[in-house]
Amino acid sequence: MRASRLAYTAILLPITFSTVPALAVPVLQPHRAVYDISLNKASDRSGITGISGRMVYEFNGSQCDGYTVKFRLVTRISTTDSMRMTDQQTTTFEDGEGKTFSFVTKSFVDQNLEREVKGTAHREEDSVRVDIDKPEPNKVTLGLTQFPTQHMFELIDKAEKGENFYETSLFDGSEDADRVMLTTVVIGKPAPADRNDPELPALSTLGKDRFWPVDIAYFSGDESDGGEEMPEYRISFKMHGNGLTRDLQMDYGDFTMTGRLVDLSLFDQAAPKDCKK
Repeated sequence: MRASRLAYTAILLPITFSTVPALAVPVLQPHRAVYDISLNKASDRSGITGISGRMVYEFNGSQCDGYTVKFRLVTRISTTDSMRMTDQQTTTFEDGEGKTFSFVTKSFVDQNLEREVKGTAHREEDSVRVDIDKPEPNKVTLGLTQFPTQHMFELIDKAEKGENFYETSLFDGSEDADRVMLTTVVIGKPAPADRNDPELPALSTLGKDRFWPVDIAYFSGDESDGGEEMPEYRISFKMHGNGLTRDLQMDYGDFTMTGRLVDLSLFDQAAPKDCKK
């Protein structure tokens, strides 16, 4: 399913990770965020009449110790003639320098395991090597790119500098873990939370922090697509400077879902230390 791409009036050159200068590493807040998931809209072609569920995102770590993410998305999807329960569980680890990225994703439908993808990606001098363990052992070599935490560092850096559009790429181990996604990123002006913001109660002490509205469109990096300029999906959200994201809008073309922050737990941050071995 694909969504329509935003029209841009300027010609913008893509930025590859190999040409991005070294970034000042922001301090990301370890946290656990819970979102209520609901259907925003769906086309007749999708056959979807309702979606409800919950998403939990837990982020921990530091530049010295590396970064761990635990993600779970459970949804109840209703169609014109059936209902099914889906459950996606993902755990990843990315080292502090962004050189290795381990991932495992288990996908369940109606409590039955349908698919498991597991592997480790290694960022080398001019490529990314992916060693896949499941569902079948395989080795894949991809173009040089970055992993999710480095992708977030780049996004925060651009936002802090006032840049409002850029292109980059990402490997996150999704789908078959055998491709790089190209992304176009639009960053709005920073703003404080409105006093009527429905997520304000969950934000607690972060309620006065500014955020940036962000829109990211994801495109297949497969050259066989012939340069098609339609994103596979798009995600819009509000991003805080410590890495927290909220007010999610997930657009898959034939349907869109929303994710509203309903609970937030902030974990203690590791004390600063010398990472040198």
